[in-house]
Amino acid sequence: MQPWQSCARYPDPAVIALDPAFEKYRQPLARLERLATGFQFTEGPCWFGDGGYLLFSDIPNNAIYRWIEATDQVSVYRKPSQLANGNTRDRVGRLISCEHGTRSVTRTEYDGSVSVLASHFESGRLNSPNDVVVKSDGSIWFTDPAFGISNDYMGRRAQAELGTHVYCLTADGTLKVVAEHVRSPNGLCFSPDEQVLYVVESRGVPTHKILAFPVTGDGHSLGSSTVLIDCREGIPDGLRCDEDGNLWCGWGMGRDDLDGVFVFDPTGKPIGRIRLPERCANLCFGGSVRSRLFMTASQSVYAIHVNTRGAV
Repeated sequence: MQPWQSCARYPDPAVIALDPAFEKYRQPLARLERLATGFQFTEGPCWFGDGGYLLFSDIPNNAIYRWIEATDQVSVYRKPSQLANGNTRDRVGRLISCEHGTRSVTRTEYDGSVSVLASHFESGRLNSPNDVVVKSDGSIWFTDPAFGISNDYMGRRAQAELGTHVYCLTADGTLKVVAEHVRSPNGLCFSPDEQVLYVVESRGVPTHKILAFPVTGDGHSLGSSTVLIDCREGIPDGLRCDEDGNLWCGWGMGRDDLDGVFVFDPTGKPIGRIRLPERCANLCFGGSVRSRLFMTASQSVYAIHVNTRGAV
């Protein structure tokens, strides 16, 4: 990890325009902040606007933490977390989590109890659900690579019983495979109009890729994918769209000078980046108007205000 030092200059040199199109998204009077550090491997940031706080996972520490905006304080939200990774909210505000420990997708109810939404497909157990998003119709979409059953640090070693698929759990409880030929699917998000699902292929050959799948049929199926971004160097992880359809992607693992966030326009052209001293695993938009970018990066959590809003 590179040494962290906050910058007193505006604009913050950690925010870099790779194309003039990015200038409109830079908030020139904002600086990169490190909100908290000292964790083992942070993931799954999820903003709760009604409570003014951010939840995020520390997978090896088997905990979900809460950072409160008003007090700048971090506390344990849930421990054990069942080695939770990705988190999001459903359309009525409940927490949806991907748990490596139980190899399932769960929902935290209003009373704090936890319900299992998906743990098996047909006759096999899921591998280790990784990241999750909820569509406007209430359907839950998640990736299921084998990362959490490959070792005892990020999960528990076990034999895979299923392929590494992308799933959709419809509002009526039907679980279906929507993409079955993705090599270790990781982060995912919808375009603002929900007509495209973007999926990170973490074990792509010969390079890692970000795939674009058209949403088809009843809205719970995907057409054939195209390669939107051939990543070449470094590894993308979690990603989110802003209101204009730009992709903000966590990046790292490879060269130190690639650690942070890369931003691509809807055609896949790189337009900007945010340089971090650590690999960025995942991110989300939050704050009062969804214009603050929160980044979970290895041992720390970072934030910066940007001049765009996250897609709903």
